[in-house]
Amino acid sequence: MPKESPSRRPTPGQAPGSPRVRRGYFECRYGQLHVHNAIPSGGGFEEGTPLLCLHPSPRCGRIFQRFLVIAGAGRSVFAPDLPGFGDSDAPPARAGVAEHAAAIGDFIDTMRLRQIDLLGQRYGALVAAELAAARPERVRRMVLVSPPLAAGATDPPLPAPAADGSHLHEEWIRAVAYCGPGASPETVSGALADRLRNASQATAAAAAERTYSLRTRLAPLSMPLLVLRLRDDVVAHAAQARELPARARLIELPDRGASLFETAPEAAARAMESFLR
Repeated sequence: MPKESPSRRPTPGQAPGSPRVRRGYFECRYGQLHVHNAIPSGGGFEEGTPLLCLHPSPRCGRIFQRFLVIAGAGRSVFAPDLPGFGDSDAPPARAGVAEHAAAIGDFIDTMRLRQIDLLGQRYGALVAAELAAARPERVRRMVLVSPPLAAGATDPPLPAPAADGSHLHEEWIRAVAYCGPGASPETVSGALADRLRNASQATAAAAAERTYSLRTRLAPLSMPLLVLRLRDDVVAHAAQARELPARARLIELPDRGASLFETAPEAAARAMESFLR
C-alpha cells in the first residue's frame, strides 16, 4: 500500500481542474516500488481507463512528470520506477524483462486495476509486452515507443571513474545527444544523473534487450497496438518497421528524440490521443 494517500485538496498553485500529481510507495515482490501518478481533479465514473507508463533504461518514471499533467486530465496515470531504477528497491541480480513485468503486475493487483492501457518506451516497451502477454485480459490498448524490435547496439557501459572527473565529460556529451536539439541543461543533467545512478540495473536491462524476442511476444496478442518511432528509429532503423505485427498502427515522429516525454509531452499526447480515447 502507498505510504501516503493522495489528498483531495489541490496542490498550492495548481490550476482549477488540473490533475493532482503525487508520488507514493507500493509493495511489490522485491520491496518498495516508487510510483509517480496523476489523478483527475474530479474523478468519478467519467474517468477513462488508467494509463500505466514504463520508462526506458537507464531512466526512471520521473521522465513522465510533464506528460502526467497532460494525460492525467481525464484518467489516472501511473509512472513507476522499475525495480532497481530511481527510488524503487532493487530486484535480484541480473533481473530482466520478466522479473520487472512481475513486479509491475504486483502493483496492478495492489491497486485493483481491472483494466489498463499500457505505454512503454524502449526497455519499458519490452516490459509492457511481457506484462500484456502475462495478463492479456487486463490490457485494453498498448503503445510502444521506440521498441527494440531486433537485436542491436545498446548504450555503452559507463567508463571507469577518473580521479579528476574527466570521464563525466564523455557522459555529458552522450546525454546531450540522447536529449536532442533544444533540450535544456536541466533536462540533460537529469538524463546524466539517471545514467550514473542506475548504471548497475541498466547493465542488466541492456543484456535483456539483446536477448528478448519482442516480435515473438507480440505475435499472439490481440489488443490494439500503436508504435511510435522517433528520430533515431526513422533514420537508422527503417527496416525494423517490417518487424511489427500487421495489426500495429505506426506513427513516425522524425523530429522528436528519445527525450520526447520531457521535451515535447504535448506532441506525445497528441500522437496517441485518438488511439487511447
